[in-house]
Amino acid sequence: MADQNMSMQRRAQSGRFVVPALTVATLAIIAASPGLMAAPLRFLNGLGLYPRAPDLSLLAAAPLVIQLHVAGAVTAFLIGCVLLAGVKGTGLHKRLGWTWVAAMALTAASSLFIKVINPGHFSFIHLLSGWTLIALPMAIVAIKRGKVAAHRRSMTGMFVGGLLIAGLFTFLPGRLMWRIFIG
Repeated sequence: MADQNMSMQRRAQSGRFVVPALTVATLAIIAASPGLMAAPLRFLNGLGLYPRAPDLSLLAAAPLVIQLHVAGAVTAFLIGCVLLAGVKGTGLHKRLGWTWVAAMALTAASSLFIKVINPGHFSFIHLLSGWTLIALPMAIVAIKRGKVAAHRRSMTGMFVGGLLIAGLFTFLPGRLMWRIFIG
């Protein structure tokens, strides 16, 4: 019976790599086919947006706290993608998970010192940072107590809310990421 459960577990875990593999294959096809990129580029050009190489000198000129914030966010995003796509509970997952927690903590803590949206005061986004600093230890305690579902929900929520959604707001016109990537 135990062997049968292990076999079913391995099959389920190996299926987790199908979606990332299809995503990579799709991106490779798009990159290899310049004709497929023509329509999105025409759309962007119609909006007055012209793709160009990122201007990283703007990030280099930013205050240290912003550089740390961006470094933490990019690290957490990349590791988070690997963690979401990979097999859970392995030694690699645990090591990368601790690195992800450190990167998220750096991102959230450094954001408390960035007050560009509302100069000199906290803004709405700082609530998310505060919640992240509270939720990270809660998610760690959850997995230590064997509450896998609570851990999964919390970590996935922080990835989606704290990195994807909050990250999209950094690309609004006038913000630093907008200037770096779009101009």
